[in-house]
Amino acid sequence: MSDSKPAPSAPAAPAQLAPGTAGLQLARSHLDEMIAHCLRAYPEEGCGLLSGDPATGTVTAVHPTVNLAASARVYEVDPGEHLRIDRAAEADGRAVIGVFHSHTHTDPYPSPTDVAQAPDPSWHYVVVSVRHEVASVRSYRIVDGLITEEAIEAVGT
Repeated sequence: MSDSKPAPSAPAAPAQLAPGTAGLQLARSHLDEMIAHCLRAYPEEGCGLLSGDPATGTVTAVHPTVNLAASARVYEVDPGEHLRIDRAAEADGRAVIGVFHSHTHTDPYPSPTDVAQAPDPSWHYVVVSVRHEVASVRSYRIVDGLITEEAIEAVGT
């Protein structure tokens, strides 16, 4: 991979939803914010949290965080930032509903490490791949080690 950063892109066509899977809904600006944060973090993985409505899978805020692992192959959200974001979301009537991070060397699919570290079966796990010239984004649910891709619906601005 060259040292130049890949260009941002829209997610590819949404995956088919598994029965009972709501998918992830967010504003185009939220998607752009995740991609931009991951590109700024390159060549290390970028990461952050998503807050919003857990019942509908609607993201109302993107929270870029520091990758404590400072690695191109793994990420670790700062626990202090996580707590601060969780409390702020709760104070606003929202919840942390997911996490996003980038893959610098692989396509946007959860790695075995991602699956092992998936903290909450109700969360959305968004992977932003900056492996290729154009960034690509996918979202997943991870329950008991089972990975199910979900659709991403980017609406508005």
